[in-house]
Amino acid sequence: MNLHTPVSLFIQCLVDTMYPEVGEAMVRIFDRLGVPLAYPEGQTCCGQPAFNSGYQREAAAAARRFIELFESAETIVCPSGSCVAMVRHHYPELFRDDPELRARAEAVGAKTFELTEYLVDVLGVTDLGAVFPGIVTYHESCHLSRTLGIREPPRHLLRRVQELHLVEMDNSDSCCGFGGAFSVNYPDISLAMVDEKINNILKSGAGTVVGCDIGCLMQIRGRLTRRKENIRVLHIAQILAAGENR
Repeated sequence: MNLHTPVSLFIQCLVDTMYPEVGEAMVRIFDRLGVPLAYPEGQTCCGQPAFNSGYQREAAAAARRFIELFESAETIVCPSGSCVAMVRHHYPELFRDDPELRARAEAVGAKTFELTEYLVDVLGVTDLGAVFPGIVTYHESCHLSRTLGIREPPRHLLRRVQELHLVEMDNSDSCCGFGGAFSVNYPDISLAMVDEKINNILKSGAGTVVGCDIGCLMQIRGRLTRRKENIRVLHIAQILAAGENR
């Protein structure tokens, strides 16, 4: 694949409904690279919330819709590791008893990428000409690092941002306690987990925490606000789209 390969944007529900600035930042990144973009307007949820809550039939309906909408795309890129993990790893599981749909799910999953994975591992891009002054620490999302095995691409990109100083927090890959339904079903455990995460963020001395999954960042931002901590919370796309020094 190269910079001329068209990219179809798969925008996570939380980004679409609550943090559209993250989707806009993705568009600016690809425009800067000269990558042709498409946005299938009929896209809906990937089905992950239903799947994680045990509603297999409802999750399969969402998965079938996703496959039908995106299977003609050359490449699919999403700003959410958890949603990519759902498409790549769990769609084939949902259709394990339907060989035809399973094959279609596997084909779609093979061309679905998380944003930093696509930029670094597929396009070979690490320097986007971004400028972001300040000390930044990185939260490593569970699905991104554990399910997809994406650990270094976000760091490669952040290290090439001019005027940005990346500092690692303690236990950067520990869970923030969101987990979608987990934070609703087990609020006390979720609170203890996010407080531990925030304590590590504060200990790092960073003024900004960045991640690759808006669900985690929403959890962290919400608790930071309730604790009245003055820490910025940004998706990595917002950092990479910030400024341009060329």
